[in-house]
Amino acid sequence: MQVMTTTCLMVLRGWLPALVLMSALLPGVAVAAEPRAVTVARGLVNPWSVAFLPDGRYLVTERPGRLRIVAPDGRIGEPLAGLPAVDAGGQCGLLDVVLDPKFTDNARLYFSYAESGDGGNGTVVARARLQANQLVDVRVIFRQLPKVSSRNHCGSRLVFARDGTLFVTLGDRFSRKDDAQDPGNHIGKIVRIEADGEVPADNPFVGKAGARKEIWSLGHRNVQGAALHPDTGELWSTEHGPQGGDELNRVLAGRNYGWPLVTQGRNYGSGTRIGEEGPKAGFEQPLRTWVPTSVAPSGLAFVTSDRYPGWKGRLLMGTLRSQELLLLTLDGSQVVATMPVAGLPSERIRDVRQGPDGFVYVLTDSADGQLLRLVP
Repeated sequence: MQVMTTTCLMVLRGWLPALVLMSALLPGVAVAAEPRAVTVARGLVNPWSVAFLPDGRYLVTERPGRLRIVAPDGRIGEPLAGLPAVDAGGQCGLLDVVLDPKFTDNARLYFSYAESGDGGNGTVVARARLQANQLVDVRVIFRQLPKVSSRNHCGSRLVFARDGTLFVTLGDRFSRKDDAQDPGNHIGKIVRIEADGEVPADNPFVGKAGARKEIWSLGHRNVQGAALHPDTGELWSTEHGPQGGDELNRVLAGRNYGWPLVTQGRNYGSGTRIGEEGPKAGFEQPLRTWVPTSVAPSGLAFVTSDRYPGWKGRLLMGTLRSQELLLLTLDGSQVVATMPVAGLPSERIRDVRQGPDGFVYVLTDSADGQLLRLVP
């Protein structure tokens, strides 16, 4: 009786405190504290990715082909010199950026972008050293093959595994063929390489005739969110469906994630079926699917920080179409609740990261894009 009376009083004073109390009483109820979105910087042009430099500055990619350093006070620096030519247009351009795990020793960073060439363009990964306001010793360490005449579905997220290998997510280039099912190309795949571009000997397709040995998994449409699970070290990813059928996946070695043979997505406009819905033997089922309307998932981050009451152990997912940051409650590998985080502007959310300071940072995707810090 006392609990009910207290809860009712709190509802009268405001819905959020009441929900927080109910969450404590009912552990299965997913409730997010409402953060305050503080603008760190604005005026970024279609920012795609943010990385955190050890001195407190931010490294931000702009899809049109610029890499910039943002000062802690929000001042946006001039584009860094030394960036290779970027084939920017449509959904392609300069994409992800991550620091080498030993950045403080080697000043090395990795970035992905669309590179033009015979047949069109393709997603490539390069590494370089950051020296003052320029990139030096730039070298491409991976190229998606074949190049395709397309401005769509370039991917691409970069995630270092605990063993120092690098995961690279690659889109299907908006192909309606079964290219994503063919292990003889990099279309619609996630690949795993060493930090120097070599192929790990334990990759699942090493030694298989006709297969690209860089491949980790296949059957993907367009993966634009990826993160390591903080407990298991496994790769999780978010993938764009067509009309519905967005997916959250646990990405395991050698597994097939279905596209376009097994999908809950539908053909644009007509709404007709593309493949089988599944489950189907030989294909992985998503952990979570968004139907019948796409949310267009992008950046992905596990929360390990203690800064946000009730968030630790949950998963944050940015969305483009829905223009929301979603908080996913997990029970092992099951998603048991999903809710939008309040307090953010209604804008396309391209990237979400937890910084070394424990705060969550968000990039909004527009011609006047923002870098936001979420303050509890």
